[in-house]
Amino acid sequence: MKIVRDKDGNIKVDGKIRRDPRFPLGQMDVVTIEKTNEHFRILYDIKGRFQPHRIDAKEAGFKLCKVTQKAIGKSKVPHIVTNDGRTIRFPHPDIQINDSVKYDFKNKSISGVLKFQVGATVMLIGGNNVGRIGTLTSIEKHPGSFEICHIKDSKGNSFATRQGNVLVIGDGKTTSVSIPKGDGIRLTLIQERDLKRGDEESEDDGDAESDN
Repeated sequence: MKIVRDKDGNIKVDGKIRRDPRFPLGQMDVVTIEKTNEHFRILYDIKGRFQPHRIDAKEAGFKLCKVTQKAIGKSKVPHIVTNDGRTIRFPHPDIQINDSVKYDFKNKSISGVLKFQVGATVMLIGGNNVGRIGTLTSIEKHPGSFEICHIKDSKGNSFATRQGNVLVIGDGKTTSVSIPKGDGIRLTLIQERDLKRGDEESEDDGDAESDN
């Protein structure tokens, strides 16, 4: 409480000083602690929980925002609205709904666009598969209902979700943001157990070697 409310402004969220200890954080938000030179991006883990993922200073200068609306407002000014509530005027005409824009905090402008298309790398931000990461393989159109996206992760597991749960984070070859440990792959209970056992066994081995 004391650190956050300090007049020096120790904590920044998305490049702005925040002194409210209850200020809400959401998907892709960047938290900066300048005195310790630490930067964290808030991301979902594969169990749908928010976790702070440590990033470098270069990556802390932007965030990815999903385009939720595109319209022409008063005085015929075109604008887009993103999933974190930002309204950005005069966007590039190629930007469409469901694309992800790279928002630069310093210039307060769009520095890049990731298209929502087959072959893109996506992260799920809602639904039963929240937190999983994979490649978009196909999009089912259902007029009057929800569009369904089919996704395959790097282990070859396929799953489907509504289009609204999908956030584009890469072009299929590289991702624009670094991914937390685990690469967004959901493990079964047995795989989780074996992974924990392996860690425990390796720790036990290390203890035995030190005793010797």
